[in-house]
Amino acid sequence: MFPVSKKILYWLLPVLVAGCTTKVARVQSDSTIDITGKWNDTDSRLVAEEMIKDCLSQRWLYKWESENKRPTVIVGKIVNKSHEHISVETFVKDVERALLNSGKVDFVATKTEREQLRDEKEDMAENASVQTRKDMGEETGADLMMIGTLNTIVDQEGGNAVVFYQTNMELVEIENNRKVWIGEKKIKKYVERAKTRF
Repeated sequence: MFPVSKKILYWLLPVLVAGCTTKVARVQSDSTIDITGKWNDTDSRLVAEEMIKDCLSQRWLYKWESENKRPTVIVGKIVNKSHEHISVETFVKDVERALLNSGKVDFVATKTEREQLRDEKEDMAENASVQTRKDMGEETGADLMMIGTLNTIVDQEGGNAVVFYQTNMELVEIENNRKVWIGEKKIKKYVERAKTRF
């Protein structure tokens, strides 16, 4: 007969092993799944889409449409001032995609992307044929820059928390620094942690 401690160990072992297994299921990429209550891919996509929809429905765009032109836009810095690690690059790409897919604006590469393209043009100047090389100094300049911030306010007591996200975006004319649109999107999440019982 086993001592009591070994009996308990053999009884707990299957429970511990079952609790340590990992199960993975593939889901639709646009499905909404909140596990931690933190900013996630759904928040990023929805905020970007709703803000760009608002931006492109405002009066600033009429100036360009009345002249049968499409403004050229670049996304500048979007700063994460929240308490969380948020992938700003993912959010920027969501913003860029929403802008470009609207068909109402033209879009130019970011500063980092332009540096890569310029390196490629320098390489072309030495190695590509005259018929196929792309010349320096032929880039399209942006008319407007979109900038913004991500902020949070957290109200927490014990295992429960209310997390408030506020995204602010601005569209600025590059030539004269005139702000033509200011938008904001708010998300509030109530996160309730289950109490662990033994």
